[in-house]
Amino acid sequence: MVNGNDLHETDKIVAAENPIKSPGLYPDPEKLLVRDTIDTAILKRLTGRSCISVAQFDKEFVLELCKFAALLEATEIASSHPLDGKIVITAFFEASTRTRLSFESAALRLDARVITISDGKTTGAAKGESLADIGEMLNAYGDLVVMRHTATNAVEQILEKLRLPLINAGNGTGEHPTQALADWYAILKWNPQLKGIVSSDEKINLGILGTPGSMRAVRSFLEMSLLFKENIRQISIVSEMADPLGAILSEKLKHEHIKPVITNDINDVLSDLDVIYMNSIAYLGDGYRTLDTRYRLHKNSQLRKNAVVLHPLARLDELSTTLDDTSHNLYFTQAHGAVFIRQALLITLLDRFDRLPDDIPVV
Repeated sequence: MVNGNDLHETDKIVAAENPIKSPGLYPDPEKLLVRDTIDTAILKRLTGRSCISVAQFDKEFVLELCKFAALLEATEIASSHPLDGKIVITAFFEASTRTRLSFESAALRLDARVITISDGKTTGAAKGESLADIGEMLNAYGDLVVMRHTATNAVEQILEKLRLPLINAGNGTGEHPTQALADWYAILKWNPQLKGIVSSDEKINLGILGTPGSMRAVRSFLEMSLLFKENIRQISIVSEMADPLGAILSEKLKHEHIKPVITNDINDVLSDLDVIYMNSIAYLGDGYRTLDTRYRLHKNSQLRKNAVVLHPLARLDELSTTLDDTSHNLYFTQAHGAVFIRQALLITLLDRFDRLPDDIPVV
């Protein structure tokens, strides 16, 4: 197969100057923009709506949003103040570092104001107030809500009365759609050819070290990967559980005519994988658990030369820091790029395309 480190010389990803100065791969976002403008008509399908599930997206939308994120990453637009006058509410009833701060960074860099719930114990929920009533109050306080909650049905509850656009930042064991957007943004920067349809020998072998049926980030990544099924040769799932998918995901894969390889031995598939997505931490309703902890990657793991590793973070022992300084590390770029994919989403939901600089290539 051909990946981001195998491309013909004329198409090879050129490493951009890394302003973060972090180790690992830092693909140039402009490679997603070659001869392309941003079609806002595609993005405006989501304007004014809530973003709660990967099922809302098609491949066309994901590609356009990733291209828009690449434009925002490669261009200075802060001086245009795209979200000036808007208030973004980040309501986090569950612990978060990267997701909450990346959303707040995205909003602030676009000149929005941010008000935040950083701990559900400080809200009326601690007194027994319903999420529906909290949603009714939030209607008066801002223009858009980003919510994470430990309950899988939290989105349904708050939308009973919330009339503002809602972004689901993780709901129990349910979904984490914007994490999947950040994941595929990193993959597309690494190998921009995946925007189109690649030849059979250029398709990627995708590995998942985790349990999609119990882990929202892994679930959302797998579901978004199905949008790119034409460019995926094989999906392999490595898990300690006998049934890592569950009935709903199994049916979706069957509907897409995809028969994944499921194994509990990482050595069965590791040396054949091009993209490896891993996670071990899951919130299972009553607290955090670690799953699949016996699977560990480190610099001596039998990885393909050009294989890349993704991880939504936080990590435990499953992902060794010895991989940080290698070319397999795409997970830092994945985390850093989340700011730009979330900027793109905020501008889209709030329809602030007219506030972008005049020389931005949008139509």
